[in-house]
Amino acid sequence: MQRNLIWTSDPGHGWLAVPLADLKALNIETQITGYSYVRSGTVYLEEDLDAGAYLQAAKAAGWTVETTEEHVNWTPIRGYASYQV
Repeated sequence: MQRNLIWTSDPGHGWLAVPLADLKALNIETQITGYSYVRSGTVYLEEDLDAGAYLQAAKAAGWTVETTEEHVNWTPIRGYASYQV
């Protein structure tokens, strides 16, 4: 599986945008914290713990993940719903 994902960061934090279906496919839905956000089938994994869990699981599953960084002064991600299983 090949994934091209976007890291979005503002001056305070960063998130990796991944399809919600990936969490299910990698069987890590319950490992993601409420510090990540979700909107329209995309989960914005916070950079400190959740993004790492995703990247480790993807690597273990043999997936190739490439990322593009997007630095912004403000992002609406913080206003999205908190992730819940």
